[in-house]
Amino acid sequence: MTSLYYDEYGAGSPLVLLHGLFGSSTNWRNVARSLGDRYRVLVPDARNHGRSPHDTDMTYPAMAQDTVDWLDMLGIEQPVLVGHSMGGKTAMMLALTAPERVASLVVIDIAPVNYSHSHMGLINAMQELDLTTLRSRSDADQSLAASIPDPALRGFLLQNLVLQDGSLFWRINLSALAAHMDDLIGFPDLAGRSYSGPVMFVAGKRSDYVLPKYDKAIKDYFPAARLEYIEAGHWVHAEQPAILIDLIRDFVEGPRQHVS
Repeated sequence: MTSLYYDEYGAGSPLVLLHGLFGSSTNWRNVARSLGDRYRVLVPDARNHGRSPHDTDMTYPAMAQDTVDWLDMLGIEQPVLVGHSMGGKTAMMLALTAPERVASLVVIDIAPVNYSHSHMGLINAMQELDLTTLRSRSDADQSLAASIPDPALRGFLLQNLVLQDGSLFWRINLSALAAHMDDLIGFPDLAGRSYSGPVMFVAGKRSDYVLPKYDKAIKDYFPAARLEYIEAGHWVHAEQPAILIDLIRDFVEGPRQHVS
């Protein structure tokens, strides 16, 4: 069993936030603090990410089981699950294989399908950095600029580069992510299974992760699903946190009167 690191905010009924590939619990910090005024918000680091342990297995069944084991450790029977990207697939996997453990489900900018893109270029760029010659994230940022031109993406990835005792190291398990890239961009075939509870998919209008051609897969697995599009790219929770927080609250509690 992988013992997950987690952060906790607020009090009330439990709500779990699951981060995406290359991310960590810190990606959810602002959203978690805001939701903490109504809920007990728990934000774990997935295996091979953040401060959670490393493991050679990096599949959705393994990550879903990690989540169940962690919930058992905390004595939480049935939380609201909210997952972005890889975390969304983990949440869907859990809901489809252990539906009794999920009160309701929010999936952010991902669908239960196999994608054709790969993130191996990013992993290769990070693995090729000679960390022994670098002294800071700033040095690493300059070294990665040619292979990863987008400064925002570099900044996100470099959150995983940690300085300890004068040496830099990657906190994420790059070799495990590389070995399981096909699993991470895919989704297990769970034909015949479904989760009948409340489900909301939140997709970015400027993202290509949730397309009309995925509607059948979504409805087959989640017949009660509703779909919300908001003005954002893939990083919905970073680009539109206030809108996402309102959507989550309204989904969990029912629409409220908003005072202008």
